[in-house]
Amino acid sequence: MDIRSQISMVFHLDKCIGCHTCSVACKNIWTDRRGVEYMWWNNVETKPGTGYPTLWEDQGKYHGGWEVKAKGKSRRLGLRLQNRLRELGEIFYNPSMPQLDDYYEPWTYRYNDLFTAPQGDDQPVARVISQIDGRPMEIESGPNWDDDYGGSQVYAANDPQVTRLSEVEQQQLLTIEKQVYFYIPRICNHCLNPGCLAACPAGAIYKRGEDGIVLVSQEKCRAWRMCISGCPYKKVYYNWSTGKSEKCILCYPRQETGQAPACFHVCVGRIRYLGVLLYDADRIEEAAKAEDVVLVERQLEMILNPADPQVIEAARKNGIPDGVLAIAQKSPVYKYVKEWRLALPLHPEFRTLPMLFYVPPLLPVVSATQPGGTQRLADDFFGTLEHARLPMQYMAGLFSAGQVEPVEAVYRRLLAVRLVKRLQAVGDADPTQVSAVMAEAQLSEGQVEEIYHLTTQSTYYDHFVIPPMAREMADESITSTDIKKKETGFGFKRHPHRGP
Repeated sequence: MDIRSQISMVFHLDKCIGCHTCSVACKNIWTDRRGVEYMWWNNVETKPGTGYPTLWEDQGKYHGGWEVKAKGKSRRLGLRLQNRLRELGEIFYNPSMPQLDDYYEPWTYRYNDLFTAPQGDDQPVARVISQIDGRPMEIESGPNWDDDYGGSQVYAANDPQVTRLSEVEQQQLLTIEKQVYFYIPRICNHCLNPGCLAACPAGAIYKRGEDGIVLVSQEKCRAWRMCISGCPYKKVYYNWSTGKSEKCILCYPRQETGQAPACFHVCVGRIRYLGVLLYDADRIEEAAKAEDVVLVERQLEMILNPADPQVIEAARKNGIPDGVLAIAQKSPVYKYVKEWRLALPLHPEFRTLPMLFYVPPLLPVVSATQPGGTQRLADDFFGTLEHARLPMQYMAGLFSAGQVEPVEAVYRRLLAVRLVKRLQAVGDADPTQVSAVMAEAQLSEGQVEEIYHLTTQSTYYDHFVIPPMAREMADESITSTDIKKKETGFGFKRHPHRGP
């Protein structure tokens, strides 16, 4: 076993209210500069919808992530974007890269017009101008342009996941009285097998050894921009002013002082959880090459029990500090992902092994349409899944590579928790039925109470269990290259520092 630690995340989508506070907090701290106006390291999308940048999920257009190529009886993992020969041929022209129009042209207002307009009968207005070249412009799109209209035929009909549904399922989703939407916040997934890292010709992208955060070296980046295409989630951006790529850094300077990332800290719905996962790096290739039908299962198998004595012993031999191991045993992410099996990765079929997991939203699924078009909660809990307002196949396309069973298993557990708490709080459920539901969901009473507590009554310190950052390990990797060169190459011997 090659055990490593990774800072990982869970977003509970049933609690997201789409307020965009997370996006604004991130914007104010990291991308409020020249050249990055169009970047939203954290954005919130409405689903079904086309997203930001437009149609980012369509890898037939952008060629991001990995694909498995059969060679005889073996299966080879390769970048969908290119091989080495094609990389050389397209290094000066990359046809798979999103353009500014796929994001949006950032704008501001010419506020001086409010003070310098000539006196007249009409109220002066501030004219919209481009933040790129300063010319007047018409606003045609934005980072959350489909906000609250994601379920409509204008946006939902063009969602790549919707177009893969059957005609009956599309009709089920797009009938006007059944239209539904939910929010999905997105940041960099800090993957175990990052497509951006593999696609970079300059070797400028790296994954920190001590916590797995993926970063772009501003010193090494040469603006080839292959990382932007290689990332299937389109979470690497190009700064047109500095000529360097940039991406979410998971607020590592905040974490090094024991604080949660800004977007986590300000979340109004308290949907975000952060903690450490231990995984076996020897299984990365096996998990990434797995057949779609077992893709999610193979990824979860990589994640190890932090309380297992054998895992602890192997982790210590691999240099993981005791402080990190102790924190890993309290990780809310481990509970949601592995212990309770409630959280799934977004688009595992991209094969980057994302380390951000989502608890699928329950409300759009169990909501039912009454005669007259009004909505209510469905009564037939498990029967709801077969007649869900949001087709299970759509949710499977987002969270389980098109396999319905893993998503349905999550919903069985979520519905079981809801039914148990309804029996306790309202008393209108049949105890016999509740027991049968819990048995089908494979949950104990203790687990139901734990899930309920962590979902609804947890504190700041339950949500964010931040490990010590072990910066000395990172320093050793570049100051002791004779010892660490196996992992880091020859590197450069210069003690790291921040600031000028």
